[in-house]
Amino acid sequence: MQKTALVVGATGIGGSNLAAELIKQGWTVYGLARNPRDDIPGLRPVAVDLLDQAALQTALADIAPTNVFLTTWMRQENEAANIRVNGALVRHVLAALAPKKSVRHVSLVTGLKHYLGPFDSYASGATLPQTPLREDQPRLPVENFYYEQEDELFKAAERDGFSWNVHRPHTVIGKAVGNAMNMGTTLAVYASICKETGRPFQWPGSQAQWEGISDVTDARQLARQLVWAADAEAAHNTAFNTANGDVFRWQWLWGQLATWFGVEAAGFDGTVRPLEQAMSGDHAVWREIAQRHGLVEPDLNRLASAWHSDLDLGRPIEVMTDMTRSRKLGFTAYQSTEESFTDLFAQLRAERLIP
Repeated sequence: MQKTALVVGATGIGGSNLAAELIKQGWTVYGLARNPRDDIPGLRPVAVDLLDQAALQTALADIAPTNVFLTTWMRQENEAANIRVNGALVRHVLAALAPKKSVRHVSLVTGLKHYLGPFDSYASGATLPQTPLREDQPRLPVENFYYEQEDELFKAAERDGFSWNVHRPHTVIGKAVGNAMNMGTTLAVYASICKETGRPFQWPGSQAQWEGISDVTDARQLARQLVWAADAEAAHNTAFNTANGDVFRWQWLWGQLATWFGVEAAGFDGTVRPLEQAMSGDHAVWREIAQRHGLVEPDLNRLASAWHSDLDLGRPIEVMTDMTRSRKLGFTAYQSTEESFTDLFAQLRAERLIP
């Protein structure tokens, strides 16, 4: 039977890489987004606002997917609003598809805030879970829009009879312009500004992150696990951590990234130096760099998400995940973290997004 995927959030880091992987494996793929991209060969774009339920039903009227991959979210002003809006995204999509009775499996991408709490919680250190993070750790006693999204998924699965997976990546490394959570491109832009201005490539985060063990999730690795889990019946109806499979310390990786760009690496010096503050005056600098080098995106805000990188790099504890659950079930893919970053940097340079 031909497998047909609806990728919700196909313009994002995770969704775009997933769409490309599915197409490579022979799936028919529809990519749903407010402003769909047209640079993925074979992707069938669907333009719609996920909060407009009537428009969503119209947009999906002639689409009957076997698999749904929910890879998007919308950042709101507080967690209560995050819960209301992002729970609705899941509910609206699955309700619009329910009458078709075509959906056999749904995959939901959330993240490590499942264990760390919402942004405000882990930024303040209010919730400090035991690491490595494991999928069977209980939910935290705090409001969290990831929990709302899961609950909407579980209710729809019981109603409509499909299987499901939840995937919890760490910081996702990959290309996406205009993405709100984009550490790899943020660091590439920051390093490029440092090189152009002669500033040191200064570590912005905490001592715990600088010295502790970390992992990240390459968008290609996330795509591989999403497709594997959707296809592997033994893997259905559970949650999976998703990371590259290696671990590192930022005090090592920071120097590797600096070497790639040819800049001076400056490590933790006893003070947290947020990127949002360090880059706050760089908008005009970036426009000048973009003009001088013929770059395609002169708007710093479209490339860098300093606020999100600061939250990740400023955590008061080391953070890494346990991958045992998916390994035991057969997911053995591995991705070098250093190459996650350098492959991305090379792609950004080739596509004239950085000099």
